[in-house]
Amino acid sequence: MPSKLTKEQTDYLVSKIQRFFAEQRSENLGNLETEEMIEFFSKELGPFFYNQGVQDSRKLLLERMSALEDELYVLEQPVMKKR
Repeated sequence: MPSKLTKEQTDYLVSKIQRFFAEQRSENLGNLETEEMIEFFSKELGPFFYNQGVQDSRKLLLERMSALEDELYVLEQPVMKKR
């Protein structure tokens, strides 16, 4: 799991969060406190979202493997049995 956001990602999130707080709560947040908020939520919420992504990937992989297994059975050729 990436431990740091890029400067561009952080700047984007700072802008979005500051806009949200200004529009929804009529509060103005500074850059430092917004970056600290991002760091806090990343640390606290990040593992939940990361684990959900892993679970979603696992589910997709199992579905694809099952479909591949079905396709392999279709490829099998009939074999004559000895008498």
